Amino acid sequence: MAAGGLKIHLHPGDSTRLGAHCVVTAAGLGVNFAIWSETATRVELCVFDGSKETRHELPARSNGVWHGFLPGATAGLRYGYRVHGEYDPANGRRCNPAKLLIDPYGRSLSGDFAHDDRLFDFVRQKSGWSPDHRDSAPVVPKCVVVDHQFDWQGVSAPGTALEDSIIYELHVKGFTQQHPQVPEALRGKYLGLAEPAVIDYLKMLGVTAVELLPCASFVSESSLVDRGLSNYWGYNTINFFAPHAGYACNDPIVEFQTMVRAMHDAGIEVIVDVVYNHTAEGDAWGPTLCFRGIDNHTYYQLRQHDKSAYVNNSGCGNSVAVQNPAVLRLVLDSLRYWVEVMHVDGFRFDLAPSLARVNGEYDYNSPFLQTLYQDPVLSQVKLIAEPWDVGHAGYRLGQFPPGWAEWNDHYRATVRSFWRGDEGVIGQFASRLAGSSDIFGRRGPGSGVNYITSHDGFSLEDLVSHQRRHNEANGENNADGEQHSNSWNHGVEGPTDDPEIQNKRQRDKRALLGTLLLSQGVPMLLAGDELGRTQQGNNNAYCQDNEISWLDWAAADHTLIDFVSGLIKLRRELAVLRRREFLVGTVSGLTAVHDVQWLTAAGEPMKIGQWRDAGHRALAVLLRGDLKSELIDARYRLDGDDALVLINGADVPVSFTLPMGTGPWNCVMETAPGDALASTGHRAAPRSVVLLVSRNG
Repeated sequence: MAAGGLKIHLHPGDSTRLGAHCVVTAAGLGVNFAIWSETATRVELCVFDGSKETRHELPARSNGVWHGFLPGATAGLRYGYRVHGEYDPANGRRCNPAKLLIDPYGRSLSGDFAHDDRLFDFVRQKSGWSPDHRDSAPVVPKCVVVDHQFDWQGVSAPGTALEDSIIYELHVKGFTQQHPQVPEALRGKYLGLAEPAVIDYLKMLGVTAVELLPCASFVSESSLVDRGLSNYWGYNTINFFAPHAGYACNDPIVEFQTMVRAMHDAGIEVIVDVVYNHTAEGDAWGPTLCFRGIDNHTYYQLRQHDKSAYVNNSGCGNSVAVQNPAVLRLVLDSLRYWVEVMHVDGFRFDLAPSLARVNGEYDYNSPFLQTLYQDPVLSQVKLIAEPWDVGHAGYRLGQFPPGWAEWNDHYRATVRSFWRGDEGVIGQFASRLAGSSDIFGRRGPGSGVNYITSHDGFSLEDLVSHQRRHNEANGENNADGEQHSNSWNHGVEGPTDDPEIQNKRQRDKRALLGTLLLSQGVPMLLAGDELGRTQQGNNNAYCQDNEISWLDWAAADHTLIDFVSGLIKLRRELAVLRRREFLVGTVSGLTAVHDVQWLTAAGEPMKIGQWRDAGHRALAVLLRGDLKSELIDARYRLDGDDALVLINGADVPVSFTLPMGTGPWNCVMETAPGDALASTGHRAAPRSVVLLVSRNG
């Protein structure tokens, strides 16, 4: 209602731009509202002034879009929707106008979710589906109309090629929550990541991109709140546009953009982890916050023989129906928003196969994958898949189209197994070092994101200190998290004062990091591994918003930081470690020209019997960087230095004979101190990696 009690009549407005947008029309300045719902029979726009609510019926509907123009409205207006229609859960219909709903296209959310029975569209105390008529508005955040232009100050994106990237996965809050050089008010915030001390550290470390755990608005599950915990990682999204307000001091949009600008100004890209496979509304018995109440049977995949229940390829209660055109549009519009307005450089898609399912099965030619491939904006940014979900035949590593990179968990498993001491993995280990052509052969080494650790699982320190998970703090009787982590503890579970065991753990961490950063493909580091961060043996810290998950800067291992920084510097200097094409051995049919040679410790080519020898633990990899001849296929030409990587996985020193006709060699990196043997060899310490370089030109 307007001043004096006069009712404001909405004009039909525009149906083409979904969401709320400040516009100027013939009727003057105002806000255009548009929301898609095929199920609705009536949609009310609810405007809030403090706790006072004014309702306006959207006057027009065009092709499933309800729309209206509210004259005189401006940025800052707080709103939500009430959707009228059929309430018949057994047939997939869940409209209940007593429930205030978030705009799927809302750009900003104000207020917190309360865990309250009023959020549910049914009466929880009754059996069956009896609609709950209590108003949920007091316990639901309100959408906020935004209209601002951000000053990017001429700062542009770095545009780092994927093959040259070194990705650093971090949590917005956990990275700075205990950082002594970040002002207390900015710790755990987007602006904390923009602080000079943080930017300088990332530059010193040498990473080219930060990959942020989910930054879109998310909600903690009631089951966690009841245990005094919260969804710390953020994989429980409720809005695909609005940056999570918990990471902001005031304005989440401006502060996120400020962080991106600071990163770009330092030459660092920003990749965000996005969750489109499910939403925070959970299973059929979850709260009604947005999509369920707007058009349940369109936004979600329902079970064919029981439309009150959801398909659950995510393991989180529901699966978003991305194959439906309106939902696909929502996902693509939100992705473009993060690129064009927020200026992010790419995305890591959580449970990506779930987005590419057609008729229940993963489809290489699905609408989602095809549309991204041809989209003029999204096809130009980094697209990284977590290539599995929990649905039928959901493991799809290596099966994404050109233009995609994928988290390579085969790399993680094989490298861990090798350094743990498992037998019979030398061949697989070599394949991972070479970029996993057996997995990504039709694309290139840049298609594989190599990692030893990620947010999901043990930290690097815990990987070499624990054989078992220790997730008791999660309140699930230590039954959650990965049970088989290929981890080891050197004879003592957890922390120890034994200097010999401490030294062995330090040695193994460096060997793992050396392997990662000397492998072909795209390396990804977990933030804090270079600090020696521990999660106290918790390998599923998704609900630990506390010291278990936060980086402990006060306890940082500065010698390990320096080691990692130096290793990254070497990788960025040596083009031979960042090949665009897979290694082929003999190049272009020229028998005397090799881009790689796999050698024994004696400097001789590896033979089939040695590859099959379960106890074989030593390997030398000669990478040729001087491939300039015009006789060589242009794809394989390289003008750089040669590299010789020595791998000693044995528990005793191994003397490597340097290959004849090569060098001279300079030892530029050892994960554990060894001994040069004049100009003919190098004695590698037990369980170590050595990098020798021969300068060309």
